[in-house]
Amino acid sequence: MTPAAGRIAVASAFLFLAAPVVSAGAQRTTGDPWRINALPQASLVFANDGTLVGEIGREMRTSVAIRTLPKYVGQAFVAVEDQRFYQHNGVDLIGIAGAIKDDIMGDRRGASTITQQLVGNMHPDAIDRNDKSIGRKLREQQAAREMEKHYSKEQILEGYLNVISFGHGYYGIESAAQHYFGKSASRLTLSEAATLAAMPKGPAIYDPALHPDRARERRNTVLALMAQQHYITAGDASAAQASPVVTAPNWGMTAPAGYFIDVVRIQATRAGIPVMSGGYRIYTSLDPLLQTAATDALRDEAAEIEAKPGYRHPTIESGSDYLQGAVVALDPTTGDVRALVGGRDYTRSSYDRAVDGMRQPGSSFKPIVYATAVADSLPPTTMLADTAIAILLPNGRYYRPDDSDHRYLGAITMRDAFAKSRNIVAVELGQRLGMDSVIATARRMGITSPIAAVPSSAIGASAVQPLNMIAAYTTFANLGTPVTPRFIYRVEDASGKVLMSQPVHALAPALDPRVAFVTRDMMRDVVDRGTATVVRKYVPASIPVAGKTGTTNDNTDAWFIGVAPGIVAGVWMGFDRPTPMGSAAAGGSFAAPVWGRMVARYFNARGVRTTEWTPPLGVISADLDRVTGQMATPLTPSARRYTEYFVEGTEPDSLKLDSWTAFKGGALVF
Repeated sequence: MTPAAGRIAVASAFLFLAAPVVSAGAQRTTGDPWRINALPQASLVFANDGTLVGEIGREMRTSVAIRTLPKYVGQAFVAVEDQRFYQHNGVDLIGIAGAIKDDIMGDRRGASTITQQLVGNMHPDAIDRNDKSIGRKLREQQAAREMEKHYSKEQILEGYLNVISFGHGYYGIESAAQHYFGKSASRLTLSEAATLAAMPKGPAIYDPALHPDRARERRNTVLALMAQQHYITAGDASAAQASPVVTAPNWGMTAPAGYFIDVVRIQATRAGIPVMSGGYRIYTSLDPLLQTAATDALRDEAAEIEAKPGYRHPTIESGSDYLQGAVVALDPTTGDVRALVGGRDYTRSSYDRAVDGMRQPGSSFKPIVYATAVADSLPPTTMLADTAIAILLPNGRYYRPDDSDHRYLGAITMRDAFAKSRNIVAVELGQRLGMDSVIATARRMGITSPIAAVPSSAIGASAVQPLNMIAAYTTFANLGTPVTPRFIYRVEDASGKVLMSQPVHALAPALDPRVAFVTRDMMRDVVDRGTATVVRKYVPASIPVAGKTGTTNDNTDAWFIGVAPGIVAGVWMGFDRPTPMGSAAAGGSFAAPVWGRMVARYFNARGVRTTEWTPPLGVISADLDRVTGQMATPLTPSARRYTEYFVEGTEPDSLKLDSWTAFKGGALVF
């Protein structure tokens, strides 16, 4: 068959398709493909400020009434997809004839009307638009004509606008407007409406976020067609054509929150709410500003690490097993999870390292050991020995803890040992207190993962869930009372009925408030003069910060968990398959800068009241000489002078006799 003969055969087929379908042998389906059915909806996820941060469902769609949209929205789609929409009965005979002519000339194009497209998209089981057979075309045309008999043009156009795909799993004009332009479809500009109308021909090709130049060219064609068909003036078209294609960041959400949304979906589903079926409204604890700060801080710091000379691991641009991280931030008074980042890039890896990961916490576990020591009446001035030790294990072997500098500092105060994160001292304390007592403290603080009753657990050898570990630090922020993480405030159905709510859940007090305060004050030294001083590069000294770094054997895990006014946050960095990150990797050099960047950005934007943490009743304070350990005198240099805190009854005898000093700390001791 010659090419011309082939085109004539195709043209004959088109003419046959244009005829009414009356054959008794025509395929029928049980789905009544002419009906406009209710469409699957998305469940919407809102942040704590009421802004949209995500959607959950099999199809990302929120149906809207056409009467809520500017007229030019529907007109843009009609102009480019079906210019005789208001004249035909579901099948455009003129369009088919034009398609036949173009096909004969070698320029094949489709001739499906908006009604036909609605039929095929709404009833894919009955009308498979990937099927190019004549039979499918016949069924589609028949259903389109029948649909036109039962519904108005407005209803059909509304159904089309709500059903059509815009790529990335976004369905319908409302979802497209939100994800591409960060607004409701009711607020679309003429230019934005034309940009979306350009997409049905090829959502991947004319994606305005990924291919703005192509999208602009196609948009301008749509605007020209609208002017030709007298929907808009030539001036309106020219003005809109001159505007740039600008899409919203984060695909229209107020914060990049893929990992957080996954947690919300799982929690709601486990509560028996079928959020994947759509139509629910989920109100959450997420703070978009803090979530964005956490995401950006992790991304920026990890990129800087990868760019350093001598970095020998795969990078995010060159490999799959690249440096990863996780960040969690909570409101310590409620447990509200304000930010959760489970990895550097959700689109590359949706595995949530904050929730699903189990990693050794290293020295970030030490505050639990030291809190147990303070509770056991050991003041921060207690002298301990940083010397070589060997502990006989039940298997007959000896455990010999060491520090990264392979040095021994000799006699050292408990405060200094904590600030310098001396491993041997922490292990010795664990043995002195009994690891069962340390584990009991960890349990009261909310840590649920198994902790082995072995010496190395004192320096974080037992793996924990990052979210759980970070939440345990709310104990220090709340002066003894931990709270459990909360993601969801409430879930409502389409009618506004509350189906689920999560109240604040505080655990039983884990520490005496005095113990929590003294331990937290030792944690301040970690930031101000210990292993996490890099935090002060970002957060000014006027804002109190207490925390602890953590680095595991061979530098495979880096942590920093910190407490500041109104926030408890933690950062983990490492590889998914535990791998040494390099000799320069540590909690203070990898994780602490992420924490500092995040908190600084958040406080700079939101503001924070500079304040000091006030000791509770029963805490005794005194100014000491850091070198001698004795009471400071007027001659003590300011660099050596510091304020020490003691749980009442553990202070030195000289303080017990000094009622004025005791009164200054809030508790009068006689």
